[in-house]
This record gives sequence, C-alpha cells and structure tokens, in this order.
Amino acid sequence: MANYNLIDFKTLGDERGSLIALEENYNAPFPIKRVYYIFETEEGVRRGYHAHIDLKQIAIVVKGSCKFLIDDGTNRVNITLDNPNQGLLIEGLIWREMYDFSKDCVLLVIASEHYDEGDYIRDYKTFINKVKNEKK
Repeated sequence: MANYNLIDFKTLGDERGSLIALEENYNAPFPIKRVYYIFETEEGVRRGYHAHIDLKQIAIVVKGSCKFLIDDGTNRVNITLDNPNQGLLIEGLIWREMYDFSKDCVLLVIASEHYDEGDYIRDYKTFINKVKNEKK
C-alpha cells in the first residue's frame, strides 16, 4: 500500500545551537541502510521522475527548500520542504519528482535498503499500470 506523510523530528539544543538525531526504528520507522544528499542543483532542474517498488525513504531539507510532487497513481500532491525539523516519509508505490530547489538547498535522504536499480520504476506509464495491478 502506498503511503506518505510528514514526520516532525524532536529538536534538541541550547544556546549553542540545535541538533536532531535520526535513529532507525525510532523516528525513522525502518532500518537505515543508505544515506545520500543532493546539493548544488541548478535553477529550473527537476529530479526524481521515478517510483520505488519496496524502498522506504525519508527526505529532509537540512538547508534551503525544495518541493516534491507526490503521486500515488490517483492523487497528486505538492509538498514544500523548508524545515530541517520535518521529513517526508515515502513508502510503497509513490511517484516522486523534486523541483524548485533553492540555491542553498541540501536535501538529505535516508533509505531502508541499499541502492537497487531493480526497485526503480522510471517510466510513468509502467508506474500507473503497476498501481492498477496492485489494486486488483
């Protein structure tokens, strides 16, 4: 079943600054097997254009902002990420596109599995057909 939602992270800190700890099976509701980040994205560039079959991810803008187009095959939602205290949890069969990156955007993604090209769906029509077949 496809799912996405925003997660608010508990911020710790004092006069020296703030800290957020990401912990598997706690505020990240899955084992963490991969972490990557996207930065220095040129103006006007859209990224993503894919879905995953099984991968779970949390996207966090640690600096700046960007937008996500989230599509479950029936509904499309645009979400702005602009707060390091919040992450976008994406599970199941969800098409995603990232766009409107601020010049200073650093987008951190934590994932439940190691990179596996076989888990990607990179063609939108294939994605829609898979969603239809899953609903049967």
